Amino acid sequence: MASVLGSCSTAALASRPLSSRTSRASIPSLSLSPGKSYGKKFYGGIGIHGKKRPQFHVAVTNVATEISPAEQAQRAAAKENQRPVYPFAAIVGQDEMKLCLLLNVIDPKIGGVMIMGDRGTGKSTTVRSLVDLLPEIKVVYGDPYNSDPEDPESMGAEVRESIVKGEQLPVTMTKINMVDLPLGATEDRVCGTIDIEKALTEGVKAFEPGLLAKANRGILYVDEVNLLDDHLVDVLLDSAASGWNTVEREGISISHPARFILIGSGNPEEGELRPQLLDRFGMHAQVGTVRDAELRVKIVEERARFDKNPKEFRGSYQAEQEKLQQQIGSARSYLPSVQIDQDLKVKISKVCAELNVDGLRGDIVTNRAAKALAALKGREKVTPEDIATVIPNCLRHRLRKDPLESIDSGLLVIEKFYEVFS
Repeated sequence: MASVLGSCSTAALASRPLSSRTSRASIPSLSLSPGKSYGKKFYGGIGIHGKKRPQFHVAVTNVATEISPAEQAQRAAAKENQRPVYPFAAIVGQDEMKLCLLLNVIDPKIGGVMIMGDRGTGKSTTVRSLVDLLPEIKVVYGDPYNSDPEDPESMGAEVRESIVKGEQLPVTMTKINMVDLPLGATEDRVCGTIDIEKALTEGVKAFEPGLLAKANRGILYVDEVNLLDDHLVDVLLDSAASGWNTVEREGISISHPARFILIGSGNPEEGELRPQLLDRFGMHAQVGTVRDAELRVKIVEERARFDKNPKEFRGSYQAEQEKLQQQIGSARSYLPSVQIDQDLKVKISKVCAELNVDGLRGDIVTNRAAKALAALKGREKVTPEDIATVIPNCLRHRLRKDPLESIDSGLLVIEKFYEVFS
């Protein structure tokens, strides 16, 4: 373990950029062993002294998860002492935003949600409060990409090879992860990079997974997404389209699954999103400032209670939080049995066609969101009311043909819906 975690000199570490000074205990490394077959090959290179190096093969190991029970207990205690999160059940109003978030947790294939609204309306608070409600998923123990032991599309290359060989993999349950993508993040930190220093000092090629690897099978949240740099937008578009992240650096190609729920928030006054990225969000929620005086007073009082004693405030909403968790869990298990009639599918597609929506993503997302809503309500069949509830959020951001146009409020979608469904 000591040889893996460090033999880098202090001077070498100081010369590295700040973004790459990460904790070695959390970095999955690529252990190279001559003559042993693990999967993807790396060609032999020339050594520092001009000698030909032997052919190497690569294996991914995650040293961070190989910890003792005492360390696990220590980490659990540290988690308890983390900054408290405002409870989701305590959010007043903003029903459209909350519904879109819940539907994406129930069915991650909806494709995320874009939340646009006035400043100070609780967009970031609501998204981050979702952490407490996220269900647990099965992952391969020790895998840095949260590989699903039952779905080949969500497996890293090493896990897939192990299953093909018939090896038994340890499986554990963990909560769905939420990863924040800050505006100032570098491309290396987002995609991951090759640790050349480790290759030179220890003779191994180590890959440092980035935020996309951490967000696999989880949630990637970008606050003020409309201010995100164009090169990072391109990275997100590529990963969102393929579900995989490929790192091509120093003659080495590494691919890993990067399927995540993309959640973005922003203020339309600060600029609009590029249409290509906007189309990647499955749903669009608009948030407005609360105008009712009594509701505003309630929000202020609740926030003051939370700031005064976060633990006590969270405890007062514990029962509601647990009820929401159970509702989400039952909806996720109920979702595969929910059916939508053929005539409703035809009418959904007719609405999309008459609104001149480009592509078929609007049709797919509307079908998925309607089924998720029916599952949330505990029903086996989708009704026209379910479709009427979700279709504005699924289509309003897909109507723009000119990037300078503003996003429709949803009235045009609703009018067309009633025209077709009547």
